[in-house]
Amino acid sequence: MGIFGRKKRGRHAMAGPDDSWEEDVAEEPEDEPEPEPAATDGPFDIADAPEDDRPRIDLGSVRVPVPDGTQVQVEMDPQAGGVRAVHVVTAHGQVTVSAYAAPRSGGLWREVVAELTEQLRNDGARVAPGQGEWGPELSALIGDVALRFVGIDGPRWMLRGVIAGPQSMAAEAPAVLRDIVRGTIVDRGDAPMPVRTPLPITLPDAVVEHIAQQQAQQ
Repeated sequence: MGIFGRKKRGRHAMAGPDDSWEEDVAEEPEDEPEPEPAATDGPFDIADAPEDDRPRIDLGSVRVPVPDGTQVQVEMDPQAGGVRAVHVVTAHGQVTVSAYAAPRSGGLWREVVAELTEQLRNDGARVAPGQGEWGPELSALIGDVALRFVGIDGPRWMLRGVIAGPQSMAAEAPAVLRDIVRGTIVDRGDAPMPVRTPLPITLPDAVVEHIAQQQAQQ
């Protein structure tokens, strides 16, 4: 379901699971000041979110950049009655960014990428592992569809990004994916969750109204 798009700006346009549980108690020193957060180029935890003018769609647990010339699509889950995923459709493929609860110790993405590799190969895909700026990446080819996966372990969250598009765009697609993932902000929240639980997606009011109008017209 297409929701809205961002037109390219001219020179004078305005910018606009498993069942394990994470340990939710941390001991902090009483007499020492908290260390400054490490500098990062993104993606960002909500505590380190940049104050910039980059357009993002606020989905509650994640704020995902919406570059010029792209469109946002919402995939609904008919059985659960909620949102299954939100995609950013670009000229090079469909980008999907998802966040999950993760252990404080990190390392969840390495487990997930190994599982993805096995699953994709079992489905008949041609799979090629690689390394990127955040660690392991994964490329896969299923028919004429090229996939690229990246993942980042954050503070008690893991962010996964994937772009799916035609094989003819496979060379340019990873840069598009990394740019969107790099600009994403994750709001994990404080509630304890089972490891690998998807962080909840909430839609902006304007998008909810748009979906309701479309459903009323069907």
